[in-house]
Parts: sequence; structure tokens; C-alpha cells
Amino acid sequence: MIPVSCGEIADVVRGELVGADPAAVVDGAVTIDSREAGPGGLFVALPGERVDGHDFVGTATAAGVTVSLTTRPVDGSPCIVVDDAERALGDLARLVVGRLPDLTVIALTGSTGKTSTKDLIGQLIRPYGETVCPEGSFNNELGHPLTALHATPATKYLVAEMGARHTGDITYLSGITPPAVGLVLNVGTSHLGEFGSQDNIAIAKGELIEAVKPGGTAVLNADDHRVAAMRSRTQEKVLTFGEANEADVRATDVKVDGEGRPAFTLHIDDFSGAVQLQLIGEHYVSNALAAAAVALAVGLTPEQIADGLSAAQRVSAARMELTERADGVTIINDAFNANPDSTRAALKSLVAIGRSRGARTWAVLGEMLELGDTSGAEHDAIGRLAVRLDVNRLVVVGAGAKPMHLGASLEGSWGNESTFVETIDEALELLRAELRAGDVVLVKSSKAAKLRSLADALVEAQQ
Repeated sequence: MIPVSCGEIADVVRGELVGADPAAVVDGAVTIDSREAGPGGLFVALPGERVDGHDFVGTATAAGVTVSLTTRPVDGSPCIVVDDAERALGDLARLVVGRLPDLTVIALTGSTGKTSTKDLIGQLIRPYGETVCPEGSFNNELGHPLTALHATPATKYLVAEMGARHTGDITYLSGITPPAVGLVLNVGTSHLGEFGSQDNIAIAKGELIEAVKPGGTAVLNADDHRVAAMRSRTQEKVLTFGEANEADVRATDVKVDGEGRPAFTLHIDDFSGAVQLQLIGEHYVSNALAAAAVALAVGLTPEQIADGLSAAQRVSAARMELTERADGVTIINDAFNANPDSTRAALKSLVAIGRSRGARTWAVLGEMLELGDTSGAEHDAIGRLAVRLDVNRLVVVGAGAKPMHLGASLEGSWGNESTFVETIDEALELLRAELRAGDVVLVKSSKAAKLRSLADALVEAQQ
């Protein structure tokens, strides 16, 4: 973090210095994990369901932090005491970003593809300036300010992923890091249970477009009518991406190779160039076009963009992560999260890979959460799709996902083509008994369903 005195921090977070020198400077890492605390840093003590961060303030002090941000004094440790530590963390990040006038904030949101697109953007722009773009998904009220606090005077680009569970969430996050470039990928059904309708999701996602700074650029998906309509929510420059003829950044001639990797021709103004992605899944075409439009907005040439996209690799784990086991079984770990749109895309990629190899395909699917009243119908539809795509074996894990199995059965699955199991252990036992060389296995579910542990176990089985 850029150097900031304890007194300045206390002022901006409206906190009280207790045992802390107002002139002492924080210039190290800001963390919510005492194991990552170090000299000159700041430790934020947050209450949790299982542990209270205040129990680790002493550990952070011993590790050399300058001060801890707490909601009560802790004996023997310098503290800045506030009413709400999470909100204070956001206030601190806002202060730091405000002191970096040369920093370009690139913010993105969407129902699916946020982290994968964030990773692509980071790889495109990093060769042209110091970039903060962490691996994984840090898109909430904690992860977002922690990401922003990594910026220094040498940072040229900050790539900020923004999630939303409620109207106003993105407005809050955008207030911490006002975007020069704001990207909305899509409006799907993720968090439909929270918002009630896709139109309400669009209202929330569009808050990012309203937050684009004067002189900035809004980047919108021309293939999603709800996103395209967000043009009316900004007076700033708009760039569009997609396969639609009117898109500013466009793909044609989309093809998928035998490993599920898409290729296409990229069109930007008068430029046309070939792109061969190293990522698995045709849905990555839209993500790549979005990243290309962002890169164009910050000044990269079409040639640099095409070359960068073709060189980009998967960065964050458990997102169409393909592992070839020594025994000939292929595991596709896409278990970081799931919603109907991303699950459909993953199933199509599984089938494409299986078809190219002449391999037997397995879809191991868990519950898709936060779908509200549509949950039963959405799970049923995924089961039916698995049958229509001719997935060889469907393994449905957990009571919440059972409508997938019922949908597959009603669509025409017979025998043991679709199997329902209650637990991850049962699924693992089944797979260990029945997988054979050449099989391709997709594992996908919402994060809370914890099928990532199943994918990890399958990968480790023959390593």
C-alpha cells in the first residue's frame, strides 16, 4: 500500500486511535488474515461465523503490523477502533485510489464469465504497464478494497471485478474505485433468487455503466439486449463487442478444435486477424471479445490484442481446468461456481471434446444455487439438455440438484445413464469404480455445493 499515516487513516475511516501513534506509517500489506501480516502493514479484524479476527490482533502485532483496524480495543496492540471494519476497509481503499491520479481503473461485472474475462484483460494489458489483477475472484465488499489496496504509484492499471447480490452493491464498489472503463458482460440468471427477475439484475449490473468517469468508456455486449440497452445510462463513449454485425469488436468464423478451444477472426475497424484461444469452451469467444474491447479502450492496437488473446492462458483455478490423468482419464474441473448459462456452456464443451476423441463423456453436476422460484425448472432443463447433447453418463450430486436427474429421466435417459447420489463420497465411489481410460469427466456446481473437492480428488487419484 502507498504510505499513509495512522492519523490519516483514522480520519478517513472515522476511527479512534487507541495505543497507536498518529504519525506512524502504514506502508506494507493490508490483510484480513493474520498469517499474512507483516512489517509496516495493517491488519483488519473482522468477526466471522467461526472465528473472531480480534483473537488474532496480537499475532498480527507480533508480526510487525503498524496498526490493526478493529471494532474494539485490544490490549497490547495499537488499534484504530471503528464501528464497522468492513466499511472502514472500503473507506481506506477509496483514499488510496484517490491519491493515485495516474491509475486507470478497469471495472467489470456480469452474471457469468467475470473472473475469466478479468484474467484475459490482465494478460492483455500487463505487458504495457504495471497491472494489479489478482488471480481468483475478489469481487465483494472485502475482496474488492483489498485488491485496490495493492495499487502503488507505479501501478498503471487496476482491474476490478465487481459482483452484486443487491441493488446498490456495484454503486458502492464503484465509489471505492471509480472506473475509467466499465464493462458489462451479460445479464443471466445468476442470483435470480435475490433479484427476482433478469430485468432487476440488469438494473443492478448497469450501475457500473452509470459510474464510468467523465472521459471514460463503457464497454457493452451487443449480443445481450439487456446489456446493449445500458447505452442510455451513460453520456460517455460506448464500445460494443459480440458476434452481431453492428458490434465495434466482432468475431466471425468461430470454430472449436478437438480440444474444445475456439478460434475466430477478430474484426476491429478495418483490421481482421486470426485468434486461436488456448482456453476451453466456445463461451470464451464472448469473454475474449470483451477483453479485446477493454484493451482497445486503453490504447492497445488491434494487432497487439489479437496476439495477446492467442497467447493467453487459463489463470484462475477450477474454471474449465483440464487435467489428463496418467491412466488416460481426462478431468475438466469447472467447479468454482455454476448457474444455468455457464452449465449449458460447460456441457457443450464436454460433448465437443468427447466427440473429437471418440470418448465416453461424464457430467458430474451439483446444485446451482440462488435461482429462487425457478430452481426446479432450471435444474430440470439442465438434465434434459444433458440427454439431448448425448452425454454418456450424468451423475447428479445432492438433493438440491435432484431435478436434473428427474429431467434427464423424463427426457429419455434409461438404465444408468443418469444416476442420482446424495453425497460427494457416493459420487467419488461410483466414479472410481466405473471410470476407464479415455473417459472425459466434467465436474460443475455452485461453490457452496463443494464439488470442487470431488474434482480435486479425481485429479489426485492417478497423479
